[in-house]
Amino acid sequence: MNKRQIMEKIYWLGAVDWDRRLFDSLIPLPDGTTYNAYLVEGSEKTALLDTVDPSMSDELMAQLDGFPRIDFIVSHHAEQDHSGAIPRVLKRFPEAKVVATPKAKGMLMDLLKIPDSAFVTVQDGETLSLGDKTLKFIYTPWVHWPETMVTYLQENKSLFSCDFFGSHIATTDLFVTDQGRVHEAAKRYFAEIMMPFRSAIEKNMSNLKGYDIQMIAPSHGQIYDRPAWIMDAYRDWVTGPPHNVVVLPFVSMHGSTRQLVDHLTSALVGHGVRVELFNLTVTDIGKLAMALVDAATVVVGAPTVLGGPHPLAAYATLLANALRPKAKFLSIIGSYGWGGKTVETLAGMIPNLKVEVLEPVLCKGLPSETDFKALDRLAGKIAQKHKDNDFK
Repeated sequence: MNKRQIMEKIYWLGAVDWDRRLFDSLIPLPDGTTYNAYLVEGSEKTALLDTVDPSMSDELMAQLDGFPRIDFIVSHHAEQDHSGAIPRVLKRFPEAKVVATPKAKGMLMDLLKIPDSAFVTVQDGETLSLGDKTLKFIYTPWVHWPETMVTYLQENKSLFSCDFFGSHIATTDLFVTDQGRVHEAAKRYFAEIMMPFRSAIEKNMSNLKGYDIQMIAPSHGQIYDRPAWIMDAYRDWVTGPPHNVVVLPFVSMHGSTRQLVDHLTSALVGHGVRVELFNLTVTDIGKLAMALVDAATVVVGAPTVLGGPHPLAAYATLLANALRPKAKFLSIIGSYGWGGKTVETLAGMIPNLKVEVLEPVLCKGLPSETDFKALDRLAGKIAQKHKDNDFK
């Protein structure tokens, strides 16, 4: 795709990756993604903000054919989908300087073998004049690596936000045209990448309060020309209370655990609690992560295998522990044949979660009336906990 003008002397460069379906060998990309770079031409200097994934570097280099000079390459984040083409850009523009935080400099030297002499490091709040345009660099550590920063273009009131406010969508639309679609993609992006760093994101959003931001240009997804709604969404995801939702990831081998899951779901719905089920044999983990953003309670449904939880249930528990959602309560339901330590094992896998563990329900073989009554009590307890905490 050719470069595209955003506003006078400011261009989108980059690539649309229609085919990519997995990120970091972990994260599903059902809608592909984009790698966004931006070029700002000042009256005296020109700056390229980020590059692209190495697999798409040919496209970026073709887009740069019309620019005789690049003075600065701003690297917001050292991860290769943003910085991977920097060596090629430097080869074409050897006089350019890579602008980065001191931590990013070290990472870029390690990851891409960029020489020390190519760098100019900047401090938090430092500015760089391009003549009639001024770039201000704002540190945003742990959004989502420790070295990250964003750039505020003062004259145009634009924030080049790197991974902050991003979304994985392959599209030819330069700006947001379908807010519902982008909201869902941005929530998935937040859940999969940003949720573990909520406290850092809260602090960094607070640091942006003093800026008049009329446009947000992220490194993945579409540009927000009306950015207030995505900033409001982030505030809810980061600091808002959990919702009146139970997320229930489960796996069932011979139907016993599924009976427990179905009975608990019906009981919770009867109490006015919304339930989101995820059969782990077919679940898109990105959808599970999105549900965890809002969940007040997580219930893991796990049959016992070789004395412990089914591996898929263990994986879901490990994922929840890594993502650190806002959930306040957790329980475990499941079945076993002769015994085991499913509850103890799963409970030991959530040290990062600040949750109250509610009494689990495990049955031997098929569930009995006693087991169903225990599920009814669990549903009542969850509903009361949600009511007491005013979860909506």
